[in-house]
Amino acid sequence: MKKAEVSRAVEIFCDGACSGNPGPGGWGAIIRFTDTEKEISGGSLFTTNNRMELTACTEALSCLEESCSVVIQTDSQYVSKAFTDGWLEKWRKNGWQTSERKPVKNQDLWKKLYSLSQMHSLRWNWIKGHAGHPENERCDALAVAACGRTGKT
Repeated sequence: MKKAEVSRAVEIFCDGACSGNPGPGGWGAIIRFTDTEKEISGGSLFTTNNRMELTACTEALSCLEESCSVVIQTDSQYVSKAFTDGWLEKWRKNGWQTSERKPVKNQDLWKKLYSLSQMHSLRWNWIKGHAGHPENERCDALAVAACGRTGKT
């Protein structure tokens, strides 16, 4: 799938959770297109919160079957700032190394998210977590419920 003329506007809300860090983790996402919503979630028996935040975004974007104009709402500054502050491009250009010449953590997920980002027109919106935002609260509930559960629903 190539980033082409984007005709579909999609909104994605995503969140990750971890019981212990590392420990059992879960992720949840809501994908909204016009008046249709889809909730997805999954978990891992041993992971980190950052991996679950990234997984929520990658899994949601992976559900899109064509190029879309996507607004991603996340409470993860780790994920949103990688795009809005240019961290991801710098890491990629530096051979997936940080400015301190250390390997970027979670490279597998960053590479997947970067690849998916090339197929869509993305806009990142950071929202404060646990602040009463209805979709963020729902994604958090999905993620917490999925903590330690393997697979995807």
